[in-house]
Order: sequence, then structure tokens, then C-alpha cells
Amino acid sequence: MSRLLIFGLGYTAGRLADRLAADGWHVVGTTRDGRGDSIRFDDTDAVTAEIAAATHILSSVPPEHEADPVLGRYGALLLRTRAWVGYLSSTGVYGDAQGAWVDETAPIGGGRRSARAAADADWLALGARTFRLPGIYGPGRSPLDRVRAGKAHRIEQPGQVFSRAHVDDIVSGVIAGFDAPAGAYNLADDVPASQNDVVAFAAMLLGMPAPPFVTLDELSAMGRGFYNENRRVANGKAKRVLGWTPAWRDYRAGLRALSAMTSPIPDSTAPATASVDQ
Repeated sequence: MSRLLIFGLGYTAGRLADRLAADGWHVVGTTRDGRGDSIRFDDTDAVTAEIAAATHILSSVPPEHEADPVLGRYGALLLRTRAWVGYLSSTGVYGDAQGAWVDETAPIGGGRRSARAAADADWLALGARTFRLPGIYGPGRSPLDRVRAGKAHRIEQPGQVFSRAHVDDIVSGVIAGFDAPAGAYNLADDVPASQNDVVAFAAMLLGMPAPPFVTLDELSAMGRGFYNENRRVANGKAKRVLGWTPAWRDYRAGLRALSAMTSPIPDSTAPATASVDQ
């Protein structure tokens, strides 16, 4: 039986776990508190046993205090494992490209995500498949939910574009990576777009007015940093090497599919766009 160990059962990794469990995989994940069926991240004996038994290992844990906690605690074991190893990174490692396209050959580490870039490089050195992810949206965490909750806004930032990806396209990309060589892969949709356009389209689907414009000064420091970066993320390598194609090639297709779903309105305090890029 294929056995997957996931460090960090967050939104995207949890979606992957559900998909593989439904396909008959044995999936174990770590969390800080060991909630549900997960194991505690700091339960060294249990985690060590799972590393030894795993056929596949994936980390979705971001850096903490400028260091990668998974590599810091279990790096020596991961260096010796024969399992497939993957890491969910961020397209934020590319920094600001002033709206230009970036692919996996672009330099990393020059932006606000220096710790993430260092972790990305460390996982690559370990022999991992490093999946660089843009803004992530999906069921319960999308601009639709943020508009519905009255928490969406638009920014006067002409020429600003971002890339994004539906969570299930990321899941399919990671699975495609099980048979791929080690290296970095961008998993983004085909059409980078202005966040303002995305939010306005979500409002239109909901039959609601477009959210108001706010200034950068009204945002948090994290939000201002997000809008100070501008890039288009190329996904050609993932298509060529993984044989992967996003099912939702742009935000319009993805949001239309989500708007057609019937699901309870999520907790409005949850982030509406779970993005490793923010």
C-alpha cells in the first residue's frame, strides 16, 4: 500500500489527503496539537516511525522564525529516506518581477519571502519536488466567500497582476509529480489577472455590487507587501514534465464552478483566499 506522510495538514494538504485516502492510500498527517487522526509534530517517536514506513512524504509547513521547522527537526531522517519527497513552496520566492513572466529558471530570494526562498532551496538540495504555488482558492476559501462576507476590496494599482490556482488543480499537480524527477514546478493557472478583476467577477456571480476601492495605506503591512509585488507565473514546465494541465485555466472558470456548488457559507473569520503567496 502507498503510504503518504504529510507535515502540516492545512487547506491544500488536507485536500490532497482526502483525495488519496479515497483512492486507497494510507495517509497520516502531522499537526501542532495532534487533532483528529493526526499526530503531533513534536512526537518524535511517532513521526520517525512514519518517515520510516512512508513511500511518499510531503511538507506544507512554512518557515518559522526564519527557519524550516521540518528540516530543522527531521532533516537528517529525510536525507536518508528512500521515499518520494515533496514540498509546497510559494511563487513569492521570485519577488517582484514588475509584471513580467517568471518560470523555474528565474532567480529566487530577492523578495520579501527570503525565509521561504531559503527553505525552497534547502528542499531542492534534499532532492524534493518543490511545488511553487500562487494564490490558492477553492471551496470555502475564495473571493466569492470574501465578497459574501463583506471582507473584499479593490485597490487602485494599475497594471498589477497576480497568478492563482484552484486547490484541486494543485492536488492534481502534486499527484502528477509522484512520477516526476526532482526539481521545482510552478503550479499556476494559465491567465494571470488583476485582483480587482477577480473580486469584481466574484461579486457579479453573486449578484452583488463590486466592493469599494481602498488605499494601500488602509491595508496591513502584509497586505501592502503583497501589492508591492507584481508578476506573471509561467506553468509550462509543469505541463511538459508532469503532463499536468489545470482543469480551471483561469479564475472565471474556477469561480463559476465554485458558484455552482451548494455549500454552507464558511466562517467569515477564515481567510477567503488561502494563498502561500500572501
